[in-house]
Amino acid sequence: MNDPAARRWLVSEGVAALLFTAPGDGGTIAQHGPGSTGFANKNVPHQIPIVKVSAESYGRIVRILQKDLPVTLELEMLNTFSDQPDLFNVIAEIPGTDAKLKEEVVMFGAHLDSWTYGTGATDDAAGAAVTMEAMRILQKLGLRPRRTIRCVLWTGHEQGAIGSSCYIKQHFLREDSKGVIVTTPEHEKFSVFLRSGGYGKVRGILQGGNAAAGPIFDAWMGPFKDMGMKTTSIVDRGTHDYTMFQKVGLPAFGFIWDPIEFGTRTHHTSADVYERLQPEDMKFNAAVTASFVWQAAQREKRFPRIAPPHEP
Repeated sequence: MNDPAARRWLVSEGVAALLFTAPGDGGTIAQHGPGSTGFANKNVPHQIPIVKVSAESYGRIVRILQKDLPVTLELEMLNTFSDQPDLFNVIAEIPGTDAKLKEEVVMFGAHLDSWTYGTGATDDAAGAAVTMEAMRILQKLGLRPRRTIRCVLWTGHEQGAIGSSCYIKQHFLREDSKGVIVTTPEHEKFSVFLRSGGYGKVRGILQGGNAAAGPIFDAWMGPFKDMGMKTTSIVDRGTHDYTMFQKVGLPAFGFIWDPIEFGTRTHHTSADVYERLQPEDMKFNAAVTASFVWQAAQREKRFPRIAPPHEP
């Protein structure tokens, strides 16, 4: 579908739409594969609507056609493109109280948007709910943190970490008089970002290559080790909103949690719905998140940093 000549030929042949069998089975329709970048194809010529069909339905259509029986499909697509859609992050904070440290910020959060196949329960309404519950716990206890605690629900994560990238550009980077991108005073006062736990039970935390963070996290996990949270891992995985912070030299970390069915059933699929959530695990994750955020806010020193993988 990346070949313009192929698309032109299909259109000339009168093709109205393309059907692809969706990855997955048991009636699950996954987003992966052909058609998953359609949201970015507004100005691509000779675009043809692409439809994901469950494996079972796709197979039934094929078997009928193989018997030389006609198949009639009716398709109604109501998709629209927006030139400048409204995008926004949702941010809340508890102001710091220490005269020397209140300008420093401890952040945590998850992302607000999801794909449309299900309701985005595990990706990432669970993370958003854990974020809000952790903030509620801190607020309900009437705690007065030394540093400012700021939680955020990112927008545009599924389209390339738009929300977190824009936040970083607005708060931590600027152009100097010579046109060189440099860091801002906010960059210097930033302490740490923690990506909230998801819908499976938190088992540890990823250090993102920051060796100095290991002993700190190991100590913070003390109250939770008997409940299964024991792991610190020097490695990291993939690209997430928190890795946008790492790219500009800011400490940012993601929790490790039980995947449950995330990679096999719910990630970007029609099965990503409320019924797949794990309420008890999410309650545990909220407690862990609140504890880690609080301890980060109370540290005597700013969180240790490492050099970014490349210049801002």
